[in-house]
Amino acid sequence: MWERLLQWDRDTFIYLNNLGIEDYDSFWSLVTHTTTWIPLYVLFFILLLLKYPRKEAISMILMTLLLFGFVMGFMELTKSFIGRLRPNNNEEISALIRVLISPTDYSFFSGHAANSFAITTLIVLFLRKKLRWVYIFYLWPFLFSLSRIYVGVHYPSDLIVGALVGILMAISFNKIFRKFIIPYLALDRP
Repeated sequence: MWERLLQWDRDTFIYLNNLGIEDYDSFWSLVTHTTTWIPLYVLFFILLLLKYPRKEAISMILMTLLLFGFVMGFMELTKSFIGRLRPNNNEEISALIRVLISPTDYSFFSGHAANSFAITTLIVLFLRKKLRWVYIFYLWPFLFSLSRIYVGVHYPSDLIVGALVGILMAISFNKIFRKFIIPYLALDRP
């Protein structure tokens, strides 16, 4: 069963990766870089500052940064423990795929997927009652994650697990924020 799942993962990755078209390589290479999305992060923080009182907004921004750090730490521990080679470093399939970037660390699970889904989910949870259209922000982690297959560095399972980890951590951080931070901020109000 486990071997069949891994085979599906490899086959699906190879199929999706080979759908890539050279004319779009520069687009997907741009999408896959974290720095490309800095304006979106700034927008998230501006929206929080516009929609909430200053202390609450700053607390939400700090909670988002804490979530990012926590996800990064958990991802690094998991990658070191699992030790799964990235597709671009796997000699069995490297000749069958298109590789646009070549990181050398491990693959499971995707930090790009985990962090983008974590941050987006937390921002959506913070803003969903203030902005009905906030769910459109999920386009970012979806594109960001797909780019990792396109550039040849993550299997589908890396992305699926990364997304699930990110979403679950964001939900947990939101609960912590609602249970501990909001009551504390309420004490400061006259």
